[in-house]
Amino acid sequence: MFDFTYFTPTKVIFGKDTEKRVAELIREFGGTKVLIHYGGGSVVRSGLMKRVTDILDREQIAYVTLGGAVPNPRLSLVYEGIELCKKEKVDFLLALGGGSAIDSAKAIGYGVANGGDVWDFYDRKRQATCSLPLGVILTIAATGSEMSDSSVITKEEGLIKRGYSSQYGRCKFAIMNPELTMTLPDYQTACGCTDIMMHTMERYFSNGGNMEITDALAEGLLRTVKKNALILRDDPKNYDARAEVMWAGSLAHNGLTGCGSDGGDWMTHKLEHELGGLYDVAHGAGLAAIWGTWARYVYKDCLPRFKQYAIRVMDVADEGSDEEIALKGIEATEEFYRSIGMPTNLRELGVTPTEEELLDMAKKCAIGVGGAKGSAKVLKEEDMLAIYRASM
Repeated sequence: MFDFTYFTPTKVIFGKDTEKRVAELIREFGGTKVLIHYGGGSVVRSGLMKRVTDILDREQIAYVTLGGAVPNPRLSLVYEGIELCKKEKVDFLLALGGGSAIDSAKAIGYGVANGGDVWDFYDRKRQATCSLPLGVILTIAATGSEMSDSSVITKEEGLIKRGYSSQYGRCKFAIMNPELTMTLPDYQTACGCTDIMMHTMERYFSNGGNMEITDALAEGLLRTVKKNALILRDDPKNYDARAEVMWAGSLAHNGLTGCGSDGGDWMTHKLEHELGGLYDVAHGAGLAAIWGTWARYVYKDCLPRFKQYAIRVMDVADEGSDEEIALKGIEATEEFYRSIGMPTNLRELGVTPTEEELLDMAKKCAIGVGGAKGSAKVLKEEDMLAIYRASM
């Protein structure tokens, strides 16, 4: 195992009607004027926005609003939010929604507090030294951004999707009411469950350091999400299943399931970022579409982990060669994805890249990771291209 630092400062308020505490929490963390940042209008249609603004009005907390955060959140909206915050002298950010609104709000916070071009952080040109404080009322269990240090933004020029991680981007509080996720379309719920599992699997398939306790936590989380994703497929209003998935989403991406490892692999995410940047696909669906191909490309270099995963998570019998067991685990994962309506290749995802586009994605992916990256297997640009081609 490796030494590690585990830091999770986000205050979590979990359960029914917890959004009613939003004003007290904003005040607890020093907010006096708030930017409420949200997505395409679902928080308005559901009534959440009015409930929140009514509370802020009653408690005499000033606010301005900015909607428009979309899946694969855009840099142009981040710039708009930065200017709005400066103009209105905002000192606290409140994201209503899921990862898109939260990631966009994090970028706005970096841009306001640090000055200069916020894209520099995502382009690895400099590091943030501070951020506006941020809270979230979560409506989608998926990205784990409510407790993670990361955010992902898409730059429209060149269709470049990049992630940035900084401890300054961690939310001050996260309000999690599982009932708020019940209005989600089934497809979004399935995408969220996939993303949650992938955040754990990216850390799990590592050739660098492992801890028995961390493995047990990761495997338990994966089994729990797998079980409850199937429950929600058949019973979308099941509160207990919603609660299990929502809490799993936070634990999957707050660093817990990577303690003692080398940090994991993350190449499935990096490969998907280029798909999301080019085709604007749902992140969870893109991950499901690329994972099986990535797994078959790397499993021989990380065989003990793939065998362990197959037996402990996917319930594959410990019979046959290690390679046979590992492949059965990969196949069982793809069967699970299909059972919840997720794609397992690019054709099922609904995209058909040209050879030129495949070459461009591989090139941008390699640039994005600094040339080569991976723990299960180090991938170079030619490997990335081979995976993209095979995933067709």
